[in-house]
Amino acid sequence: MPMIVGEIRRYLRDNSAIRVSRSVRDTAYRVLQAKEKYMAEHQKEPTMDEIAQILEIRREDVVMALDAVVDPVSLFEPVYSDSGDTVCVMDQVKDKKNTDEAWLEHIALEDAISKLDERERRILALRFFQGKTQMEVSAEVGISQAQVSRLEKNALSRIRKEL
Repeated sequence: MPMIVGEIRRYLRDNSAIRVSRSVRDTAYRVLQAKEKYMAEHQKEPTMDEIAQILEIRREDVVMALDAVVDPVSLFEPVYSDSGDTVCVMDQVKDKKNTDEAWLEHIALEDAISKLDERERRILALRFFQGKTQMEVSAEVGISQAQVSRLEKNALSRIRKEL
């Protein structure tokens, strides 16, 4: 019997979609056992902190171990289906930073900036990408702070018109 159980464990460990270290799997097994025992004794689900306290390990290790033994889900896995209109996991995941609108705005901004002359581009780069003050930019470019202010204002208004 122990040999069969060992072979099953080895098969599951070696043929999983994602390789997880043995120590993490062992921790996950201990966490699941502690969770079942706690539920039998207290008739409620334990929190991650309670499991960590029982096993005398960090909360992060409990969370990582449980995440490691969950099977990965395909982005094309159906979540809901209603009369031929299927909702997949991919439809539920949203990337707020890399949207189509953000890409288009980025391209339009690059195009608008490319239409500025070299000095205006340099001033905007120093001001907004390197975070320098108008006085610091004026010293670096070799013009007065008032000129930096005027050039910056004109450049920004031209970019706004382009967008």
